[in-house]
Amino acid sequence: MRAGQSDMGREDDAAPVDMLASLFEARGWPFEFVGEDEISGEVQGSWANYQVRGIWRAEDHVLQLLCLPDIRIADDKKPAMFEVLAMINEQLWLGHFDIWSNGGVLLYRHGLMLGDDGLLSIAQAQAAVEAAVEECDRFYPAFQFILWGDKSPADALASALVDAAGEA
Repeated sequence: MRAGQSDMGREDDAAPVDMLASLFEARGWPFEFVGEDEISGEVQGSWANYQVRGIWRAEDHVLQLLCLPDIRIADDKKPAMFEVLAMINEQLWLGHFDIWSNGGVLLYRHGLMLGDDGLLSIAQAQAAVEAAVEECDRFYPAFQFILWGDKSPADALASALVDAAGEA
C-alpha cells in the first residue's frame, strides 16, 4: 500500500466473476454465466468480436482471463502461426497468445493472481479486459496475413505493426 493510501476502497471489490459481470453489464456487452466460477461475454474490438471468458480458481486465488478472436488454424498454417506467436509473446508484458491443441483455436490468456480475499476491483477488471482486447486488436492483422495472405511470420508481424502504427 502506498503512503497515505488506505484500504477504504476494498468494500467496492467483489468476487471476480461477479465483478466481470458488472463490467460487462455497465458496458452493454452481452454475457452469460457458464457456471458458478465462469463467465463468458462478447466484446467488439477494432477488427472483430471477441469472446472474453473469465474463469475463477478459488483454490489458487487466480482469475484466468481468455480472449478468443474466433480464429481457427488449419494444420498447414500451424507452423507459421506458432512462429509468429513466439515473436509476439516476446513483446508482451502480461498474458500470452496460444493455440489450443484441441481444435486449433487461437486465444490470448492472462492469469490475475488476486489476494487471499479473492476480490477483484472494477479497475482491475476493466484494465484486464481492455488489455486483452487491445492485444488481440494489435496482432489480429498478423494472424490474418499468415492465414489469408500467405506472408511469412516475420513479414506478417512487421506489416501488422506498421499498419497499426498508421491508424488514426
